Amino acid sequence: MPTDLLANMQQAIIDLQSQIAFLEDTVEALNLRVAEQSRELADQQRQLQLLYQKIDSQTTANTIAPFDLLADKPPHY
Repeated sequence: MPTDLLANMQQAIIDLQSQIAFLEDTVEALNLRVAEQSRELADQQRQLQLLYQKIDSQTTANTIAPFDLLADKPPHY
């Protein structure tokens, strides 16, 4: 094999190894970010569920009684 061909193949292998290392780092960084966003989303869903429960408990506790025409006459009648 000519030395130029061998040198080119070695350089190509080194370039491929560099690209693979970069891609592995990128995948790891993305994986960490996805895991972080998953935790944030779960926290937000729990907070939203608590807000819904709070709103639901307030609306059932503070219901307005229906208007009764005979019992709720204005004072001037």
